[in-house]
Amino acid sequence: MSAPGTTWEPAAPGVMRLPSGRLVRGRAVRRMLLPDPAGPAEQQPDFGLYLLGRRPTSPPWETRWLRWPDFRLPADRVEAAESLRDAWERSERQRVEVGCAGGRGRTGTALACLAVLDGVPAGEAVAYVREHYHPHAVETPWQRRFVERFR
Repeated sequence: MSAPGTTWEPAAPGVMRLPSGRLVRGRAVRRMLLPDPAGPAEQQPDFGLYLLGRRPTSPPWETRWLRWPDFRLPADRVEAAESLRDAWERSERQRVEVGCAGGRGRTGTALACLAVLDGVPAGEAVAYVREHYHPHAVETPWQRRFVERFR
C-alpha cells in the first residue's frame, strides 16, 4: 500500500484529476484481474470501490462492493451515495480506484458523481468525465440522468 498522504501518478492510465486536485483511478476489472499484490506499490490502490453485479474476489487492499448490474443503475441508491461520498473523501489522502467490468459505463457514472461531489455542476459532470477520463464514459441515458440528479 502507498504511504499515507500519497496519491496516484497524474499521468498513469485511468487516473482522473478532479477540480480540487484529488486524483482517482477508474479501471476495468473484468473477472477481477487486479494488479498483482507483489507488483509495484504505485499501481495498487489503498481503497477500491467496485461496481459489479456480483461480489468480486477480495484483493489485498481495502474494498467496498456496490451491487450495480451492467448497463443499469445501483441496486441501492442510498448505499451508492454513501459509497461514492466515502470514495471521494478518501481520495484526498489515499489512492482510490473505482472499477466495473469494462471501466466505462458504471465507472464513468461513478466518476461523474465524484466530480459532482468535488464541485462540478451535475449537468456538466458527464462532459467533464468524458474529457478527463474516457470519451465513452457513462454509456446509457439513465446513467446520465443518475449523474444529473446526484447530490
